[in-house]
Amino acid sequence: MTVPYGAWPSPVTADHVAGAVTRLGQVVVGEADIYWLEGRPAEGGRQVVVAHDGGARRDVTPPDLNVRTLAHEYGGGDYAVHGQAVFCVNFADQRLYRVDAQGARPITPEPALPRGDRYADMDVTPDGQWIYCVRERHPAQGVWGSPPTDQGAGGSPPTSQGEPENSIVVLPADGSAEPRVVAAGHDFCASPRVSPDGARLAWMTWDHPQMPWDGSELWEARIQPGGALGEPRLVAGGVSESIFQPAWSPDGVLHFVSDRTGWWNLYRVTSVGIEPVAPAEAEFGAPQWGFGMSTYAFLDDGRIACAVTERGITRLGIVESGAFKPLGLPYTSARSIRACGQRLALIASDPTQPDAVVCLDSLGDPEVLARGFSLDLESGLIPDPEPIVFPTAGGATAYALYYPPRNPSVEAPAHARPPLLVTSHGGPTGHVPAVVSLQRLFWTSRGFAVVEVNYRGSTGYGRAYREALAGQWGVADVEDCIAAARFLAERGSVDPERIVIRGGSAGGYTALCALAFSDFFTAGVSYYGVADPAALVIETHKFESRYLDKLIGPWPEAEAVYRERAPLYHADQIQAPVLLLQGLEDAIVPPDQAERMVEALRGRGVPYAYVPFEGEQHGFRRAETIRAAYEAELSFYAQLFAFTPAGDVPRLQIEGLA
Repeated sequence: MTVPYGAWPSPVTADHVAGAVTRLGQVVVGEADIYWLEGRPAEGGRQVVVAHDGGARRDVTPPDLNVRTLAHEYGGGDYAVHGQAVFCVNFADQRLYRVDAQGARPITPEPALPRGDRYADMDVTPDGQWIYCVRERHPAQGVWGSPPTDQGAGGSPPTSQGEPENSIVVLPADGSAEPRVVAAGHDFCASPRVSPDGARLAWMTWDHPQMPWDGSELWEARIQPGGALGEPRLVAGGVSESIFQPAWSPDGVLHFVSDRTGWWNLYRVTSVGIEPVAPAEAEFGAPQWGFGMSTYAFLDDGRIACAVTERGITRLGIVESGAFKPLGLPYTSARSIRACGQRLALIASDPTQPDAVVCLDSLGDPEVLARGFSLDLESGLIPDPEPIVFPTAGGATAYALYYPPRNPSVEAPAHARPPLLVTSHGGPTGHVPAVVSLQRLFWTSRGFAVVEVNYRGSTGYGRAYREALAGQWGVADVEDCIAAARFLAERGSVDPERIVIRGGSAGGYTALCALAFSDFFTAGVSYYGVADPAALVIETHKFESRYLDKLIGPWPEAEAVYRERAPLYHADQIQAPVLLLQGLEDAIVPPDQAERMVEALRGRGVPYAYVPFEGEQHGFRRAETIRAAYEAELSFYAQLFAFTPAGDVPRLQIEGLA
């Protein structure tokens, strides 16, 4: 059957993308059970702690709890386990709860401001008596960077209440006393980790304008009676050294990841100083966008299981005798790595198998405990990722993964070439792994080619590549997306007249910049993207409030540069159709960014569509939202490229489209 590209019938529907994908996160290995976090779009995006006891799985947290912290807005480190007790943050009130045989009950007090005290990154002392964690305390006048409680979802966030205070606190595990601050004085803190003997605490800090992947510090102090800390000692780090994942080995040796050599490598603290564990021009760490991240874990025989990324490709392996040795497993993504004894658990995926919680006992064959999705798809539907390396502006080199359209049930018309979707990832300090994705299959199975660009600034290629975006956000990333598309068009893989750029958050900014500052792309799609970076500096949350100092320039000294890089103020240069999708409770990229962009496009004759979603924040979580977003995007392409999409796809209203 011959069908035009884009109109191919596909077994992967918007309903599948919306409801069949479970977000897997934060693995914990307990004494008997393995735990993980499941985000369920069909339940309104609710997150649930799930446990597996070796025979069956069960939900640990009750239906009225949504396990999700809003600290740093991005969250992470949502729960911890000690014995049979689970300590978790409830999304509704951001209080810390204890879940055990007696049920679920809050162990932190009701804050003066709803959601004003946010907890994250918990660690329990070995005797189970105390919990150390991060507390983000928002000013009583209103949550900084979030809409006030008396406004609707579209209200403008406050900008004058001052920043939240971030600190390390300690509290009794039974909730019998209020949390007490034990470490403060820095703009940010993370990763409080108790030594195996309960005698010492290690943690991370960093200060404006640094992000944790720019410069951060590792501290250590002795734990005093009652949970207080002794005099802290700076172990490592600084404004030009990034620290990641401090952790104690079973015998009490402090380890951490540092990029002091230009690569995130593993180190340990000994009596004679800091020693590298397995030096390599590869990445043992990752940008700390969320709390509780883990790329390595200790086995009880002294070996260390690690996920290591080299030239953008991740492998799982073991560090022993000072070297990293791959395990030979097919995984190209591995995260949330945890161990207990010889049992290793993690979230892993590869080009043919989706995210899964897997357990390796004694590093034997992996047992799959849960999958991100389990649709019965024929292998011929899944395209192999093609890593491409291509020249870009200024004689630089950039990287991407190319996925051709594939569907064994149809054929494309002779001599036709497919439309190309150029995907710009978020961050922008992000990374696109070479793994299967139901969201991507939605497009490739319909006859679209997809290229996912790891532009300059991306993680996985060393600090120098990561810092190549400094001062060049909205320029170098756009250049690399254009270069990737041009590379594919010139070799004849895609139709040069049908090239779309799309992205979410920072990727949405790249997409809007590409439309405003070049005429290369046929159309663009922005999921909750930045239209005015200056407004982002003023309106966004504390964690990213100084992020753009490095990406664009310090505010307000570089105000002219911010205006030059704002697609909003250059909307008159946009000639290609635009689709904007936005959550109306987004505190990271507030909805007025999209709404002001719509006003700038209105009446200019440029086709555009704006799809807002009530109740959604940064990154869509509800099944009905995800389904509507993918259907809107498909209808957008169908109308622009004059094909009839397969299935019952609601027609998107595009303003200004003839």
